[in-house]
Amino acid sequence: MDGKDSIQMKVLLVSTSDRIGGGAIAAYRLMEALNNNGVKAKMLVRDKISSSVTVTQIGTKIPKILERLQIMSHLKGKQWQADTADFGIDITKTEEYKEADIIHLHWINQGMVSLSCLTRMIKDGKKIVWTLHDEWPYLGICHYRGECQETECRKCPLLPGSIAHRHYLRKQELYKKGNITFVGCSQWITERARQAMPDAQVVHINNCIPHNIFRYTDQQEARKKLNLPKNKKIVLFCSQNLNDERKGYTYLLQALENLSTFNHQLSTICVGKGATYINSQEEMAAMYAAADVFVTPSLQDNLPNTIAEAMSCGTPCVGFQVGGIPEMIDHLQNGYVAKYKDVADLAEGIQYVLSHDLRKAALHKAASAYGETHVAQKYINVYESR
Repeated sequence: MDGKDSIQMKVLLVSTSDRIGGGAIAAYRLMEALNNNGVKAKMLVRDKISSSVTVTQIGTKIPKILERLQIMSHLKGKQWQADTADFGIDITKTEEYKEADIIHLHWINQGMVSLSCLTRMIKDGKKIVWTLHDEWPYLGICHYRGECQETECRKCPLLPGSIAHRHYLRKQELYKKGNITFVGCSQWITERARQAMPDAQVVHINNCIPHNIFRYTDQQEARKKLNLPKNKKIVLFCSQNLNDERKGYTYLLQALENLSTFNHQLSTICVGKGATYINSQEEMAAMYAAADVFVTPSLQDNLPNTIAEAMSCGTPCVGFQVGGIPEMIDHLQNGYVAKYKDVADLAEGIQYVLSHDLRKAALHKAASAYGETHVAQKYINVYESR
C-alpha cells in the first residue's frame, strides 16, 4: 500500500476509556502513532478523560452497572476480576463505526462492548483487529488465568455453575465466523492465545511509548525539579491502586525490609491511588528519571507500560518472572528478573541494580522495542493483510 492509500485508511480504536488503565493508555498512544504515520485513526470510548478531538465519547455506565449486579453476589469482592459482556453499548450505530475500514478493539470490558454487539460487527463483515491487553478475550469471564488449569473454563473458581464455560464456548464459536486478527502485546500472551485459539490468526506487536515524553533526563536535574533528595538511592513503585493484590506491593515492602547494605541510603516512592499523586505524563517521566530503580512486583501482568516508560527514561527495572515481564527486562543487563513470589530474590534484584550502572542498556532496549513508528508500521501491515 502506498502513502496515498495509507492516508485514506480509516481505523477506529475501541476502548472503555482513553486514559484509565494500561490498555486504554496503550490504545491512545497507538492512535497518536497511527495518525503520525499516515493513517486516519479515531478512538471510541465510554469514559473520556483526554481533550483530544480524535476521541469520541459514547453511551452511559448503565450496562456496567447491570453487569456488576449480575455477578456481584457470586464474586464476593472480586467482581473486577471478571466480565461476562452480556451488557454493552451498541457502537455499530455510530458514524465512526460505519465509516471505519478497520475496527480495532482494545480493552472493552465493564459494559463497553457486549458479545451481542461483537456478533453484529462480525455479521457486518468488518475487519476486526483485537489487541490482547489481558486474557479475557480467549477465556470465559476472567481477565487472568492465574494458577487455574481449566482449559475450557468448566469449573470456574470465580463463578459457580456453567456461566464461564458457556461464555468460553460462545466466544470460540463467534471467532470462527469473523475476520479477526488478534494481537498479543507480549510473546507470553501471544503464545497463550495461540494455544487457546489454535485456528485464529494471532501475531505479536509491542505497545509503543511516546519517546518525546518518556526520554532520558539527567537524574539530578529530575530530582531538583521534583524536590527529591540528591544523595539517596530512590526505589520507585507505581500502581493505579496500591491495594490491588495483583500488583504485589506487599512483596516490595518485604523485599525492602530484607535489604541491609542500602537501608540507610534508600528512599522509596510509591505512585498511585493512596500514595504520591502525579499530575501528568511529563511529571511521571521526571519521576522515572529521578529513580535509581523501578520495581514492579506484579503477580499477573502482560506487557506493563510502566516498565517500558521507565526504561525509556533510562531507569533499570526489577520484576518477577511472570507474564511478559521477562521479555521486557533482560536479566542482569537492563534490570533483574526475580524468581516468582521470591521476596529474597526480589531484594537481591534491587540490590544488584543499585550496585550496577544499567541506564544505557535500559535506554537501548526501550528505543529498539517500543518505538512509535516501528509499532505503527507493524499494525499497518496487519490492517492491510487479508
